[in-house]
Formats: sequence, structure tokens, C-alpha cells
Amino acid sequence: MSEVVISEFMDDAAVERLKAKFATDYDPGLVNDAGALAGRLGSARALIVRNRTQVRGALLEHAPQLQCVGRLGVGLDNIDTDACAERNIAVYPASGANDLSVAEYVVTAALNLLRGAWHSSDAVLRGEWPRQKLMGRELSGRVMGLVGYGAIAREVAARVRALGMSVIAYDPFLESDDPLWGETGQRTLEALLGEADVVSLHVPLTDDTKRMVNSNTLSMMKADGILVNAARGGVVDEAALADALRNDALGGAALDVFESEPLSAEAGAVFAGLSNILLTPHIAGVTEESNIRVSHLIADKVIADLEGKA
Repeated sequence: MSEVVISEFMDDAAVERLKAKFATDYDPGLVNDAGALAGRLGSARALIVRNRTQVRGALLEHAPQLQCVGRLGVGLDNIDTDACAERNIAVYPASGANDLSVAEYVVTAALNLLRGAWHSSDAVLRGEWPRQKLMGRELSGRVMGLVGYGAIAREVAARVRALGMSVIAYDPFLESDDPLWGETGQRTLEALLGEADVVSLHVPLTDDTKRMVNSNTLSMMKADGILVNAARGGVVDEAALADALRNDALGGAALDVFESEPLSAEAGAVFAGLSNILLTPHIAGVTEESNIRVSHLIADKVIADLEGKA
């Protein structure tokens, strides 16, 4: 019987470190079979997941020996932290380990949508040579608006500032005199939406943030503005965003997260035919390098917990 169960992909070297110390069941396919996963948790002391495995009451009932949950990422939307606390189960996110990857994704998405020149290969090969059509905009001299000013947002701020942008942010949980603000201008949400050329979201999914980007808030943005969401699905009203893009009320958007994941063909149909949107499968925080950092950080935390050193 296994002491450690891993239901989603993890760096092989980190998995081997766990196997060297504990009986470990590594099966990334378990994320797609809740019944099989539940059946393997009877003796598990640790469960390691990414963002798709739902660690909630029904699953926890099948894991009476569980001591800890390792999250290969940061957000805890898929983990019932209250239920875990009631059972004295520690929850370990990989805080900080993928900040750089997400920040680079945001900058890349902003550059891509502003410039708009990187999806013309087929046209060029057909001999169309669409130079005038693809004359996009520069990032430098524009305003980045960050909704939430935590660690990842600050990484974005440092990078876009180096590229010539000015940076403003909205974060009601960061005191106005906190030195973390640095050179970043403080704004209300409404003021930020109206001033920013690019708006990047960096908030968790809560009752207060659910669909905070909706038809009303989208109407406050510049008509040629760019929206990037690599934070949490559900923060953006996807139908309202599609309407804004289709009606030229917004310049473009990049979504890496969705209200329902994986995004179904039916749910994704709302974006059909739009050329000013980039859709990626919750991959902003996952690079070869960040996967190594995240995996080894969680391996460290799980090993420490199971050895009584947490």
C-alpha cells in the first residue's frame, strides 16, 4: 500500500526522491478517474496534486491516514482547506516557485496582442505580404494595470518597467504606505481600468472576485485595451468578454484559465471566430524550469511532514 499518492504530473527526479523514502504511487492519469484515485488512498499519508484533482469531502473520506496535501502550484481552489484543517491535514502550496513563469507569460501575451504580427506565417507563405495590416503597437510608453499586487504582479511590474511601461495597481489588501508599492502608482479599480492600456489580473477566486471582470467593468476599459488573465478562472465573465471583443469594445485578451477546466468545446464556442484572443490551457505557470522548482519544493515539504520535521 502507498504512503504517497501523486495524481498529476510531477518532475521525475522529484518523484524518485519520494520513492527513495516512501512507498509512492505515481499515476498522472488518476486525475481523470476519481473512483480509482479514491481507491488508492486508504493508506496514503500524503497526496500530491496540481489544479484539477478535487480534494474535497468525498475524496478525503477515503483517506483516513492522510497527513498532508502537496499542491504543485499556488492556487488552492481545488482543495477544501477548511475540511483539511478539520482533519488536521496540512496543505502545502508551492508558493513562489512559478512566479517567474507566470510573469513571463503575462509580458509575452501583452507583447503578442499589442504587436499582432506573429500569426501571419500562412499569409506570408501565400505571398500576401500583409505589412500594413500587421502594423501593431509598441509596449513601451504604455500603462500596465495590475489588479492585485502580490509577488507575481510585482515580477510583472519589474519586467514591463524595464521595457518602458509605467505601472499602476489596485490592491485593497496592501496598505498604502507599504514599501512593496515602490514606484507603482496606487489606483482604485475603476481608475485603473480607465487608465491602463494592458490590464493583468492577479487575484484569487473568491466570492468578491467571482466575475469581477464583467460587462460593466469591461466597459470602463479603453476600447483598444488588452486584458490578460493568468490568475484564476471564474474571475472573468467569459461571455461578456467575448461580446466586448466581438463588438470592438476591447482590443484583445489572453486567457490561460477558465471558469470550467478543461475548457469544453461547448464552453469554448463563445470565443469562436475571434482573432483577437489567445487561449492557453492553464499553462502560464508551467515551464520546464518551473516544473522542476515546483516539484522539488513540494517533495521537500512532503518529506519533511512525513518525517515529522515540518
